[in-house]
Amino acid sequence: MWPQLIRQFRHYLKLERSLSENSIEAYTADVEKLAAFTEKEFPGKNPLDLELEHLRRFVNALAQLEISAYTQARIISGIKAFYRFLIYEDRIKEDPAQLLEAPKIGRKLPDTLSFMEIEQLLEAIPLGEPEGHRNRAMLEMLYSSGLRVSELVELKKSQVFSDVGFLRVVGKGNKERLVPIGKDALKYLKIYQEEVRVHQTSAKGHEEYVFLNRRGQKLTRVMIFLIIKKTAEQAGIKKNISPHTFRHSFATHLIEGGADLRAVQEMLGHESITTTEIYTHLDRDYLRQVLTEFHPRKG
Repeated sequence: MWPQLIRQFRHYLKLERSLSENSIEAYTADVEKLAAFTEKEFPGKNPLDLELEHLRRFVNALAQLEISAYTQARIISGIKAFYRFLIYEDRIKEDPAQLLEAPKIGRKLPDTLSFMEIEQLLEAIPLGEPEGHRNRAMLEMLYSSGLRVSELVELKKSQVFSDVGFLRVVGKGNKERLVPIGKDALKYLKIYQEEVRVHQTSAKGHEEYVFLNRRGQKLTRVMIFLIIKKTAEQAGIKKNISPHTFRHSFATHLIEGGADLRAVQEMLGHESITTTEIYTHLDRDYLRQVLTEFHPRKG
């Protein structure tokens, strides 16, 4: 019964929740962990039979493993989603995961690069190498537009509107948003497109992607991560940085420069302004002040 329900759960996540393939894979892996645990500890029990106590035993087993509280919480979130799906499908009447508690986790903000460090890192990219112009264009865009790494690797030619300086980005849940792109990013993107990309043979099915690897295929998120790590080493930057560091720096520098919080929220594609507040180091008193000042029911 587990494989059948997991397949149905995947369809639900894709069709009803419009989640990305990465999120669907993560949720599926979480439920498969529960399935493996159940088959070992409670043979004969199927997911419809499990009660809160069984799920708590699973959570306790997770706690015994050397995995972070964040990872434990994410797995538990996947289990909760699975049981909400079973309720939605009328397979069960009561949700045994509703009272399942996840470990408390603190929000750890990633390192932020100063503007000088951003410049230092970008200047460290060797433009004389075959991938140099591509890498410069990619990192300029990450910082200029605050893109998620998944949005960068999925970016297609038809989503770039160079004449007006905007990108049409497809974010989480297939939600589209327009994001401005800076002059420097546009300059290096134009150089890459006109002097490198135009001469490259695209692999079948990858013709429309903006950024390609040597084999003519779209880049992976892991490849972007490795490019940034290597560039940081070349620039002599010791901070632990990733593609998300550019997004975080983008938002932080905008807020520090006096940008409107709501505008930053729109550019980042956050559903909730509280998420933007977390990314940009703002304290809750300031957030409350912004909401009080601009909310229509402020009085």
